[in-house]
Amino acid sequence: MRLSNLLNYTFSLPRYRHLVPWVLVAVVIFILFSSVVRQQREFIAGIQVNIRPLESGASLLRESDVRQRLILAFGNALRNMEIGQIDLYRIERVVEEDPFVAQADAYLSQDGVLHIRIKQREPVLRVLDNEGSNYYLDQTGAMMPFSRAYTPRVLVATGNISPYTQDFMSKNKNILKDVFSLANILREDPVWSIFIQQIHVNQAGEFILVPLIGNQKILLGSLQHIEAKLKRLKVFYQQGMPYVGWRKYQAISLKYNGQIVCW
Repeated sequence: MRLSNLLNYTFSLPRYRHLVPWVLVAVVIFILFSSVVRQQREFIAGIQVNIRPLESGASLLRESDVRQRLILAFGNALRNMEIGQIDLYRIERVVEEDPFVAQADAYLSQDGVLHIRIKQREPVLRVLDNEGSNYYLDQTGAMMPFSRAYTPRVLVATGNISPYTQDFMSKNKNILKDVFSLANILREDPVWSIFIQQIHVNQAGEFILVPLIGNQKILLGSLQHIEAKLKRLKVFYQQGMPYVGWRKYQAISLKYNGQIVCW
């Protein structure tokens, strides 16, 4: 080809021009994949534990307890483990083995820090039965031990109470189940949650409430018509007690339907 013809020659794009966008996409994917692989081979930059406080603002669990549990399960290998080797699900299960933990969520942030967010179990009732047992029940009815970090102020149940079993809530007749149900009724009421401090079960299986103010006992009897009984009691406290005084009566009985008997 002469030089003049070569200079006047117009180069044409190859007939595979439509493949160019796909090539670019493949290059981008390769770069991202390489970046992910490189990140997976890096070590974690640290561990951050976030414990959600209880409704009272306190905590049954300390951060040092969580870190100690991780050390017992993984040793020091967790700090020296590549990001790609970390099993977040296993970390969550290890943390949730703690009796004060309701739920644990573990995730890795972009800077390589392992974050562990913890929701604590909320104690709602302390049980001291005639067999010598002394424990807490959480919102779901699960047993909780005592905490070295904090002693919660919750409703106390005493007396002739059935021993704790994991399936007590599914039983047809169970005193502990009734106590737990009554505690939830009291806890959800803005007046009784503050005013009642103790539930006692006598040998006849009858329920007795001990208020925070006054020296009288409130005899409920059975839990039959419990909502109506508590409604009558609230009316009595609002309309009757201010006139006779909080220390006049030693007992207030709601055992009989539609009546309040005091002595």
